[in-house]
Amino acid sequence: MTLTRRPAADLLSDLARGALGAEELMQATLDRIGIVNGTVNAVVGLRDPDALLEEARALDNGPKRGALHGLPIAVKDLADVAGIVSTRGSPAFAGVVPVEDSLIAARMRAAGAILIGKTNVPEFGLGSHTFNPVYGATGNAYDPSRSAGGSSGGAAVALATGMTALADGSDMMGSLRNPAAWNNVYGFRPSWGRVPSDPVGDIFLHQLSTLGPMARSPEDIALLLDVISGPDPRQPHGVACDPVAPLSPCDPAGLRIGWLGDWGGALPMEPGILDISEAALAVFETLGCTVEPVAPPFSADAMWQSWLDLRAWQVSAGLAPLLAEKAPLKESAVWEVERGLALSGQQIQQASLIRSDWFCAATQLFSTYDALVLPSAQIWPFDVTLAYPTEIDGTAMDTYHRWMQVVIPVSLIGLPALAVPAGFGPAGLPMGVQLFGPRGSDAALLQLGAAYHAATGWPQKRPAQ
Repeated sequence: MTLTRRPAADLLSDLARGALGAEELMQATLDRIGIVNGTVNAVVGLRDPDALLEEARALDNGPKRGALHGLPIAVKDLADVAGIVSTRGSPAFAGVVPVEDSLIAARMRAAGAILIGKTNVPEFGLGSHTFNPVYGATGNAYDPSRSAGGSSGGAAVALATGMTALADGSDMMGSLRNPAAWNNVYGFRPSWGRVPSDPVGDIFLHQLSTLGPMARSPEDIALLLDVISGPDPRQPHGVACDPVAPLSPCDPAGLRIGWLGDWGGALPMEPGILDISEAALAVFETLGCTVEPVAPPFSADAMWQSWLDLRAWQVSAGLAPLLAEKAPLKESAVWEVERGLALSGQQIQQASLIRSDWFCAATQLFSTYDALVLPSAQIWPFDVTLAYPTEIDGTAMDTYHRWMQVVIPVSLIGLPALAVPAGFGPAGLPMGVQLFGPRGSDAALLQLGAAYHAATGWPQKRPAQ
């Protein structure tokens, strides 16, 4: 196993005890980026190599700084990083170099990580397909002619190809789950409030998106989750939480898992996705879990309407000023803003009531099941040159993001979800499933994921070239 493909936990252990130098790891990281990144375009805004090596040498010659001491990390390009161009994938921010770190970048830097550059995103993170007019498209780790997913597509590909050992991401509409599935890595959407976002704009109303970690194992995810978790005094909804690292697998025997499949036919799926998901569920059965099919517990149409309104309302709150200034925005962003601005207060209230009803229904479901499972995506990685899929197995999509409806049950009510690899389809492309539980079950989900990883080891068994 090459140095940059080793588990983050092993690298950090060696860095902490001096068996590995930060400079050696940085050089290996830069070498790997030089070999791979020209093909997949996952790492963008890379800092000057000499400056990075100098920073690594300084860490080698100084005191140990924290849990991520000496580890190179590229930050998702929706977050500001001091001294690194931070574009959000938009021409409106193409030359912006922040002077301060965003909260997540500050926490990783304080823990000793060396922030090397950015990972690529869709423009403003909209759409689960990583392409933008600033840096172009990111190719799938297993077939660069296919989509990497998004919006954490660059992060997932960087992990899968061994350019980084840990990555941060964010998830509003599956952005930590879809790219993890499509690149054979793990992505974790924490319980909403566990990982705070920056206190910019409205800090009370919007609860659809969260930051979270990605890695090649649940054990490594736990390391980064602890660094970025915890309340921020400037925000009202922070969640105090116990550390989850070092993570150990649970004993899954006797746990009950509910399989929601295609939500009773409400969610169109490309051929093979349900089959590969059920193969992953069979692994949980071999571990002693009871897996049962679950009838649709709530209206998929009602959830979708609630999501459409709440998402447009939130997106328009952030992007309406740019549209008013006639900044260049992609078509889907303009659509979201215009739709959000046209919503009435009563429509938002109704959308929130639907969300509340689904939360209550889900709570009842978790009184029977320890975890629920859905596919992480409804479609296999598609042609990287497409803006978005317009149909799934003959069913037309009526919005640019309808093809990701499968992630809504988790996102709408802020549940924790671990995207785990499920294997590979006939075309050699990865897929995954999302394992989710009630709010606050983050540690239990990661421990169950660790047991699954010990039995499967997909990222290590079939790494990207």
